[in-house]
Amino acid sequence: MTSSHNNKEAYVWIWLPGDTKPVVAGKLEADNGYLLFNYGKSYLERTSNINPAISIYEPELPLKAGRLPLPQGLNMPGCIRDAAPDAWGRRVIINRKLGLKGTDTDTADLDELTYFLESGSDRIGALDFQHSPSEYIPRSADNVSLTELLDSAERVEQGVPLTPELDLALFHGSSIGGARPKALIEDQGIKYVAKFSSNSDLYSIVKAEFIAMRLAALAGLDVAPIKLTRTAGRDVLLVKRFDRERSNQGWSRKCMVSALTLLGLDDMMARYASYEDLAEIIRHRFTDPKKNLKELFTRLVFNILCGNTDDHARNHAAFWDGKKLTLTPAYDICPQGRTGNEASQAMLISNNNNLSQLKICLETAHHFLISSDEARAIFAHLKMVIEQHWDEVCREAKFNEIDKKLLWGRQFLNPFSLEL
Repeated sequence: MTSSHNNKEAYVWIWLPGDTKPVVAGKLEADNGYLLFNYGKSYLERTSNINPAISIYEPELPLKAGRLPLPQGLNMPGCIRDAAPDAWGRRVIINRKLGLKGTDTDTADLDELTYFLESGSDRIGALDFQHSPSEYIPRSADNVSLTELLDSAERVEQGVPLTPELDLALFHGSSIGGARPKALIEDQGIKYVAKFSSNSDLYSIVKAEFIAMRLAALAGLDVAPIKLTRTAGRDVLLVKRFDRERSNQGWSRKCMVSALTLLGLDDMMARYASYEDLAEIIRHRFTDPKKNLKELFTRLVFNILCGNTDDHARNHAAFWDGKKLTLTPAYDICPQGRTGNEASQAMLISNNNNLSQLKICLETAHHFLISSDEARAIFAHLKMVIEQHWDEVCREAKFNEIDKKLLWGRQFLNPFSLEL
């Protein structure tokens, strides 16, 4: 981390459950390559029955005074890292701060605290980061058109500096994760993540994700609501945000943690993330474990049947209310490019096996408290829904015949995946 843009500390603000205004929770400090957190005295003293303090996430950051030790192998608390921008947001910030130089800049050239403090305030979850412990100043932009956002995204992809107007347009969404172009918008009182096509797309990935998400919803999975729109000749997928709730007082935010954080891993250790380990956490720490276990198992099976091999541990998350965890709606169900038949999921499925096959799911079903017969019934139901609704959903997406042929039997219902 050799940047001259180094920051040494940031104050972490949190929206407590149901609140529409944040309070300062504590301070994040840089220390020899690590980021250490401690709660503020005023936050720890919030013990009344009305909006008492909650831990940002336990067991990682329990409500205790003093600097809290990091979990083994991590350089910052995972629940804090969940609120940081990922690849796309970092590219936007590099473009914003370094201009043309950003085209040759590695995202590691800016320190982590800079990414926290330079990204937009409307980030996923219920945290934000400020220079001040006493005054909250949101970093946000006025709602802008999708056309302006598309123009901004294209310039970032090309490494061209943003104009001041386009800078503001895209900056609002710089705090959200993922590697593909996206932004945050509000339309008719609803907040969305807007996902754009990329200049490097070989087929309509935006439409393919719409189709997968729609089929998942039709199959009965708990999926974030979506809609497909078009602007400036480009497709845009709008995914309704499930971490925001509107009331007469304003917007409240829901605390969230990624599966990577639940598993105590960081991005360098993500290859060790396992569905079986996540299932064990659900059994012991989630509300309604049986329901959440069946939902996760069904998502795993659907990912395999639609060719979504990008099911890494940041693409699973849970709401946190200070005591219990609950799976969030599914998101980022996007069929991935595939050359041959054989494919692997991003997370381990059964022991050290991550092959994208139903028979591997059958091996691990008991970890989800699901019998072999129940697992086979889930396989049959999802396959039937995909087959019955494929043409209808493709028409809804205006998916052309060439792209349909490219995905059918390759990403969707690939023979390798169906082996039992």
